[in-house]
Parts: sequence; C-alpha cells; structure tokens
Amino acid sequence: MDIFFSGSIRGGRSDVDIYARLIDVLEDHGTVLTEHVGTENVQEKEAEAGLTDDEIHDQDVAWLRQADVVVAEVTTPSLGVGYEVGRAVAWETPVHCLYRPDADHDLSAMIRGNDAVSVTEYRDPTDAVPELEAFLQAHR
Repeated sequence: MDIFFSGSIRGGRSDVDIYARLIDVLEDHGTVLTEHVGTENVQEKEAEAGLTDDEIHDQDVAWLRQADVVVAEVTTPSLGVGYEVGRAVAWETPVHCLYRPDADHDLSAMIRGNDAVSVTEYRDPTDAVPELEAFLQAHR
C-alpha cells in the first residue's frame, strides 16, 4: 500500500515530532511516499537539493496520484495540506485526517464537514492508532 502523509511544512513545524511518530505507525502498513515530512530540517534538505517550488509541487502531486490513501495531520493550519486533501478528495482517494482538539485553531469546516474525509481527534499519537489502523485496513 502506498501512503501519502500530509503535514504542515511551511505553515509551521511545531508538530514535526508527532508527524514522525505517525509516520512510524504508517510504515508498518505500507510505503510512506512522503516520509520526509517527519524530518526536522525538510526545508533545508529541499534547498540543498536545489528543488524549486515548481519541482516540489510536481513531485508531491505525482506522489499524491500514486497513493492508495492519504493521511493528513491537520492540527496546524496549512495551505499545502488543504490543497493536498482537496486534490485527493477530487480524485476519490480515501482521506483520513488527524486533529488535536486542544490546539490553538479550530478544525476547518471544509475538513470536518466533508463526508469524503474521516477525522480522528486525539491527544497523543498513540490514541489515534486504532482508528488509523482501521482506516488503513478498510482501504487495503
């Protein structure tokens, strides 16, 4: 199973450790195409590789097209994450979002109100594992 993990990069990196923990869980169920989202210095690595914004976009869209499912951590608002979720929904790729309700921002109605997107609220990544695994099993 190819899994596209989406989490904020330019919108804020305060949740990078959570992303890494979630990616570890996802890797037990398939190939995480975007495991770099869980690394501390992802923007520096992109710059070192000489990737332009166009190349990053095209690469991410190609991975998104390849993915069997999308898992998005949506606690930190991010234009990129919203874009990826929207594209996945339009392509009818199953999407599961993870959100911590004690965050500074309320979850967007565009996510919570979308019947094509399932949402798990959690406090610690281990709390989200059962529902995340059920989502992955349902779309295997």
